[in-house]
Amino acid sequence: MAIQSGRIRVLNEAEPGPGAYVLYLMQQSMRSRDNPALEFAVEEANRLGLPVVVGFGLLDGGAHFPEANARHYAFLLQGLAQAKVGLARRGIAFVLRRATPAAAAIDLGRDAALVVLDRGYLAIQKRWYGEIGAGLDRRVVQVEGDVVVPVETASTKHEFAARTLRPKLHRLWDAYLEPLRPRRVAHPADGLALTSDLDVADPEAALAAMTLDRAVPPVRRFRGGEEEAWGRLDAYLAGPFAQYGTVRNRPEAGAASHMSPYLHFGQISPVAIALTVRSARTGGAEDKAAYLEELIVRRELAMNHVHYQPDYAAYEAAVPDWARKALAAHAGDPRDPLYDEAALEEGRTHDRHWNAAMREMRETGYMHNHLRMYWGKKILEWSPSPQEAFRRTLRLNNRYFLDGRDPNSFTNVAWLFGLHDRPWGRRPIFGTVRYLGANTLKKFDAAAYLRSVEALSAAEEA
Repeated sequence: MAIQSGRIRVLNEAEPGPGAYVLYLMQQSMRSRDNPALEFAVEEANRLGLPVVVGFGLLDGGAHFPEANARHYAFLLQGLAQAKVGLARRGIAFVLRRATPAAAAIDLGRDAALVVLDRGYLAIQKRWYGEIGAGLDRRVVQVEGDVVVPVETASTKHEFAARTLRPKLHRLWDAYLEPLRPRRVAHPADGLALTSDLDVADPEAALAAMTLDRAVPPVRRFRGGEEEAWGRLDAYLAGPFAQYGTVRNRPEAGAASHMSPYLHFGQISPVAIALTVRSARTGGAEDKAAYLEELIVRRELAMNHVHYQPDYAAYEAAVPDWARKALAAHAGDPRDPLYDEAALEEGRTHDRHWNAAMREMRETGYMHNHLRMYWGKKILEWSPSPQEAFRRTLRLNNRYFLDGRDPNSFTNVAWLFGLHDRPWGRRPIFGTVRYLGANTLKKFDAAAYLRSVEALSAAEEA
């Protein structure tokens, strides 16, 4: 149950200095259990005879994530409230600063003997890590807890597709799929005089105290937090998981685990999910293999993409050359119908199934992956240019989905335009980029899906 050495890297060569505590900046892995960075901080604090302080930097909406709104912040704050409780049970202090993660780490790090970071692969996260490493004169250590196999260990390059990354992950993942025992905290942080700028114990009150976009409200369908994540996973494995291998692509079947928002906010560990799925008494080999494919191969392909392609939010960089050429060759093709972004956002198209999917996304923060593909392909078909379609899809994705602004989001949007795919038969507008049409809706019970969206919308309004 040791933390694998491949998860650990030192960001500067300074030695641990004198300090009142070991600081762990909880930025990506927002949980008190199954967290390698947290357990590493506890080990180091015990070795140095010090308590552990968990710091968190939080800015009001729009400062760094323009699409982030009350929906995202509510889920995040609910998660932090549960993490704080879990940390307190272990004798670990939690301190929130109204600042960037980098500024919070540097401020709290001045009184720390050692600073521990977790890992994220988005450009803004990397910038924060760089600022922290340069801004502190004591050792800064980063510990991976957001993927099963560390991205650079799995591959040293931008992978072409799932089929090229899959064998590399399969060779490595058993060594990383190990349970993580919580370490005993030898020196509780009870005596430290540290105060937070915002009290997350009451998430609703904390949300009300923030300045942010409230046009997209919190949802009732999902509530944030590690206990919520585990409750959902346990209920899922006790029931719907048993049919995952055969009906996972049917939106009306209820076979999805809904772990994506919890993974996005780091409220549950992908390693812990994988181990729990492997040992589940329900579900057969096909169900388990299919689930691990999505959880590890597909998710970590997305991490690979944003890590090795830092301009992942730009059409010209994220979409492969062959696909951009194919779409450019058909940029002048007639587009009928042609919708503006407001009509798309409000679900005012001629396609009632697309409108229902947009309604589910807009009102509940979720859309089944099978429909996400159809939804995005239609935006490409109904927009004036592929470049504008890319921008629209990304804006809507990041604004309404609870798991927006995630490596999966950026990668899935680029997939709609040809990333990690191959050329298909040529057709108008799409060229040789994959097309999805009405036949997609024949692969599941579309009428049942429409009824389910009505029920979900009613529940949100209740």
